Amino acid sequence: QVQLVESGGGLVQHGGSLRLSCAASGRTFSSYAMGWFRQAPGKEREFVAGISRSGTWTYYTDTVKGRFTISRDNSKNTVYLQMNSLKPEDTADYYCAATPSAWDYSSYSSAPSYDSWGQGTQVTVSS
Repeated sequence: QVQLVESGGGLVQHGGSLRLSCAASGRTFSSYAMGWFRQAPGKEREFVAGISRSGTWTYYTDTVKGRFTISRDNSKNTVYLQMNSLKPEDTADYYCAATPSAWDYSSYSSAPSYDSWGQGTQVTVSS
């Protein structure tokens, strides 16, 4: 497993931008596919975006396509989530997660695929 620490959350106005970071330590970062999930109050945790070990492949839930971009820098053991055109419905706690095995949208988007999770960072979008 890897240890994950998110940062970058905060309060932003409708239409604004934020960049979340997730720093990893422990086992070799580049051997893990990474994902971002979010959980709004009273709702289940949902998949937001995923990225393959090399960064070649990325996956997004439909509600964030064209607005969010996931990326990673294996030299810095960090994965990012650039969030643009934010909407109030994007308000949630955002979590990064690591998995040693994911290969398609189904596996990236499934929370049980991941064996390491961060503590979360809160994002609030005001209307």
